[in-house]
Amino acid sequence: MTRTTVTFTRPVRLSALDGTVPAGTYEVETEEEPVEGLSFAAYRRVSCIILVPGPPGGPVQVQAVPIDPEELEAALRDDA
Repeated sequence: MTRTTVTFTRPVRLSALDGTVPAGTYEVETEEEPVEGLSFAAYRRVSCIILVPGPPGGPVQVQAVPIDPEELEAALRDDA
């Protein structure tokens, strides 16, 4: 499991979420598993989630939302 942070300077729309994500810094967790049988270390991505705040006043403080890593990278490039 790898945990990184990403920062958006503007609100961004991600297909896995309803609506937009406000500008800010978010944690992204990527889970990978080793690829067996190779002569070098290699890993396969199993899942990628972004942690976003839950709706204001709601029972959930943080939502773990599965996200396509390529869509996340595109959103970061567009935001730069």
